[in-house]
Amino acid sequence: MRVWAIANQKGGVGKTTTTLALGRGLAQRGQRVLLVDLDPHASLTRAFGVPSDPPPEGVLELFATPPQPLSALVRHSPVENLGFVCAQTALATLERRSANQPGLGLALSQALARHAGQHDYVLLDCPPTLGLLMINALAAADRVVIPTQAEPLALHGLAGMRRTVEMVERSRRRPLPVSVLPTLYDRRTRAGQGALKRMQEAHGALGGEDAVPVDTRLCNTDTLVQPVAEDAGYPGRALSAYRRALEWILASDGEVLERAA
Repeated sequence: MRVWAIANQKGGVGKTTTTLALGRGLAQRGQRVLLVDLDPHASLTRAFGVPSDPPPEGVLELFATPPQPLSALVRHSPVENLGFVCAQTALATLERRSANQPGLGLALSQALARHAGQHDYVLLDCPPTLGLLMINALAAADRVVIPTQAEPLALHGLAGMRRTVEMVERSRRRPLPVSVLPTLYDRRTRAGQGALKRMQEAHGALGGEDAVPVDTRLCNTDTLVQPVAEDAGYPGRALSAYRRALEWILASDGEVLERAA
């Protein structure tokens, strides 16, 4: 079971859209995929039509005493092979609890260890803040995918996220590979072109032609949570870019596994 954390300490870069698009692509390949919504804003949960009231069971139950098993919290989505675990707004209270409840930083790792073999891929949709939930995700992950808006100010957030990954990597004493995925790219602007070039030079980001472009069809995530006809493919420029991005990430993941073998 491979665990990917979709993370960036900056908001508005397309983390949830990236999680849905990559998860959907893996499911279309016949992989058993689980999406875990770790963001108290619960955008991924809302995308699947789960209401906030009453609060659904979900990630918060993994931090209970005793915790619920992850398998008991999985919901089926309309997309074949794709399940998800809900977020709740009460996740925002975990930071306060962590001061008096040691061990919460590894709650997700422990839940995933007990869940081993039930899914092929687990994608963690992280909140846009460095705190207990993101640390849980990075501690549990086999790879971090950092969606980063292709614009100058976003590069500062990307540098900060890389430093956080390096800190967690040192703490857990095993590699944490990173894939930088440029998103919301507007090739018509010099600022966008320049930011993408700097991103590629500094971070080895995905090539320019495969940066995920601005695409109004993805403003509404309904496209990503509906059943997929076999011949539907990935309509639209952004989803086509996500398909190529998935192939690139899988190739990088395969190289890591080969070196570890």
